[in-house]
Amino acid sequence: MAALGVVPSTPAADRASSSPPAGKHDVNRKRLARLGWSFSTPAFVVIGAFTIFPIGFSVAMSLSHVSVSGSGFSLNGFTGHNYSILVHAAQWRYALGFTVVYTIVTVLVEVILGTCIALVLERLTKGRGLMMALLLVPWSMITVISAELWGYIYDASYGVLDQIFKALGLGQPIFLGTPTPSIVAMMVADIWKTTPFVAIIVLAGLVMLPEELYEAAEMDGASGWTTFWRVTFPLLRPTIALAVLFRVLQAFGLFDLPFVLTQGGPGYSTTSLAVLGYQVMFQDLNFGPGAAVATSTAVLVLIGCLLFLRVFKAQVGEEGS
Repeated sequence: MAALGVVPSTPAADRASSSPPAGKHDVNRKRLARLGWSFSTPAFVVIGAFTIFPIGFSVAMSLSHVSVSGSGFSLNGFTGHNYSILVHAAQWRYALGFTVVYTIVTVLVEVILGTCIALVLERLTKGRGLMMALLLVPWSMITVISAELWGYIYDASYGVLDQIFKALGLGQPIFLGTPTPSIVAMMVADIWKTTPFVAIIVLAGLVMLPEELYEAAEMDGASGWTTFWRVTFPLLRPTIALAVLFRVLQAFGLFDLPFVLTQGGPGYSTTSLAVLGYQVMFQDLNFGPGAAVATSTAVLVLIGCLLFLRVFKAQVGEEGS
């Protein structure tokens, strides 16, 4: 065949001849890119209209003189007076401290309880699916409905806890009428609802851990407690960090639970930053300071998340090395 001037084809030559030219490949890539942008445009429009624009408008409102009239409100000139009001307002400082303390306490308790529940579920060989379904019932409830449920439980006239305390001869405590009991009662309601969320995340991390490490620890004679702290917990740190990040974001934006249970009271003992922003803007109609509360809350959450992600990245890098 070579004498006839015909060179036999090779697989490499066949692939080279069948592959499209470089120019055509670039055209296809550009066409796919345009197609991707066309499919993504509706989502970008929705995000811009309902997320980016309100945030930008809130920031602009917090930095402006806001004039309120019968026909609405208008922004007049740049000012930092709204933030000056916040810094010097005792109620804002209390709301900030309350939100931070509430977030730390509830997230810490939820991580501990959720990890314990996940460890128990991971050991189950039968009935795990049923237990997980029951566990998800509190978390799947809308927070407003959960708050109404706990409102009935805490009610001083016909609440379940009131009847239990009476039957035990412990008097008739008022759970939502005094500052400290109302804070503790609200924390209990939040922990009851969101602990299953942490447990499911930690359980997902547990089932992904290699069994060889546990077999090696058992052969070395390590106890269950030692195995948890030396093997399980270090490997679970990224998963727990992810659960903590999600819960901090949710807890710092606390609104519906205190709004339904206590309306931020008694006094303003259970007023979170989100509740304070609602009260200032929509009840007192102080749009400038209310926008400043919302903007400052968003900035604090952003800073906290960036710091947390930086620490999380450093931990993952140390474990990887």
